Amino acid sequence: MNDIKSLQDMVRKKIKNDSAHDFNHIMRVYKNAQKLCKKEKANEKLVLSSVLLHDIISYPKSDKRCKISSVESAEEAKKILKAFDFTDKEIQIVSDAIRDHSFSRSKIPKTLEGKILQDADRLDAIGAIGIARVFAVGGSEGRPFYNSDDPFCTSRPPNDKAWTLDHFYQKLLKLESLMNTESAKIEAKRRTKILKKFLMDLQHEL
Repeated sequence: MNDIKSLQDMVRKKIKNDSAHDFNHIMRVYKNAQKLCKKEKANEKLVLSSVLLHDIISYPKSDKRCKISSVESAEEAKKILKAFDFTDKEIQIVSDAIRDHSFSRSKIPKTLEGKILQDADRLDAIGAIGIARVFAVGGSEGRPFYNSDDPFCTSRPPNDKAWTLDHFYQKLLKLESLMNTESAKIEAKRRTKILKKFLMDLQHEL
């Protein structure tokens, strides 16, 4: 696993200082992926390599290029992995996993390694850390916390480009049902309860 350590050192230097997609995010997803790999009997080298490189190119949510971040990261990963001890087949598995992990692509990865990357990344979007991340992104984009007329989207479709709280309804509360592996489904259920409790507490305060 020397390649993994070298990749980790390289990513630490290269990754942008983005509060929601920084190196700490990478390492939380890494930790999630390690747990899932053990339970799902996946190729840890390929999964962890895909984790380390999955956000190597990451555009802000307000940037029109945001939806192609995973595609560009996959292409960049191919270039990077050629300098390490990876076969062409391994590079393809890693790059495919990175390309298809993104929520906006609406893809289910074909390989177990890709499914674990997607699950591990999505787990970091929910639970207590998910709440912190969504408001960090909303703040960086200058969005209001919520729609004062209908904060909880009871009579309107959510629009997370306008209000941060809408992101819960547009994406976060859906992630539990979109997990690929049984291990991730169990953890997602726990973390989703945290989201729902937060929304319930917030309703009492608004």
